Formats: sequence, structure tokens, C-alpha cells
Amino acid sequence: MYNYVTLGEKEAEFVTVGKLKDFASGDRWLFEIDGRAVALFRIAQDWYAIADVCTHDEGPLGEGTLEGLQLECPRHGGRFDLRTGKAIRLPAVMDIPAYPVRVVGEEVQIGIPREASA
Repeated sequence: MYNYVTLGEKEAEFVTVGKLKDFASGDRWLFEIDGRAVALFRIAQDWYAIADVCTHDEGPLGEGTLEGLQLECPRHGGRFDLRTGKAIRLPAVMDIPAYPVRVVGEEVQIGIPREASA
């Protein structure tokens, strides 16, 4: 399972990545959480977090071109859905992990599956 966005408190460990005021709409940020490269996107009031690794050649994905809710890999043009991590254009054929994002008070948090963070 790569789509972790529906994980709740018991299934995910939520890690604070910053303060809400530091994240402007339309921007993206790259983090490493428990050894995992994660790209965070804020589009209007919605948040998306996906693995920052293309499944086609394991290159960085987070700096790719964003078109709507699709992210295009800067290396070979594979495309992924930000909401689910689903691969939607060749040469990418395998999905990438998508993680839950929440705002608690003034903190932005990304959820990593508990079994994966151990």
C-alpha cells in the first residue's frame, strides 16, 4: 500500500515540519523524515505530501513541474497524482507513497506509517 493519506492517529506517526505561517500557498518544500525524502505542497488551503523519489529511475521528484494536482518528474516526464501518488504517465508505472498532512494549531504535520518509521 502506497496511499497512506487516510491513516489516522493509531496508524501514523505525525511529525511537525514547521509553522503554518511559514508555508505560503503555491509553494513546495522538501524534507527528510525517518530517512524518507518527502515533498510537501500547499495548494490554496489543501496540503499534499508525496515521496520525493520517482519510481522510474529513483531521481528527485519534488522539483518537478506542477500542473493542477499532477507533478511531472523533471528527468523523464513521468507524472504522478499529488492526492494519491498514483503513476499516471509513462515512463513511470509504479505509484509513489502519498502521506497524510494535517494542521494542528499552528503546526504543519506529515504522517509517516508507524510500521515504516520503526
